[in-house]
Amino acid sequence: MIDSPEPTWLSPSAALKLQEEYDRLTTVGRIEATERIAEARSHGDIRENADYDAAKNEQGFMEARIRKLRQILDTAEIREVTDTSRVAVGCLVTVRGEGGDEMEFLVAPQENKVSGLLLASPSSPLGAALMGAAVGDRVDYEAPGGTFTYEIAAIRPYEA
Repeated sequence: MIDSPEPTWLSPSAALKLQEEYDRLTTVGRIEATERIAEARSHGDIRENADYDAAKNEQGFMEARIRKLRQILDTAEIREVTDTSRVAVGCLVTVRGEGGDEMEFLVAPQENKVSGLLLASPSSPLGAALMGAAVGDRVDYEAPGGTFTYEIAAIRPYEA
């Protein structure tokens, strides 16, 4: 028996963005891929046709993305975040480094990436260190560049 995948938390806006991408790929994307393959095939022998190979590879990558999107959307936990005063998936967290510099992170899986916001996935070293912390807490995490310490300056739910 295969275990079902762990649900991915998605904000409603992230879920909508992924659904739109899925819809585009399964309609227009597939039509365009078929047209590129047909055009490449018209260039002659497909055994030595780089355009045909490239078009088939693009189609394969697109179909893999379609399967991945379907899996995410089928298992997603779509919800707004509530304010619990602790860092949880879906929170915006402002951290203060040892030099006093501040950065704000959205703590969420990569599927929730928002332009202009730094992302700290809960499965990353920083995201894992932030989970459950409260304002005023200090968190340490290991990264390739060494050990880093941040103080939690603010926590608020992300709102699209």
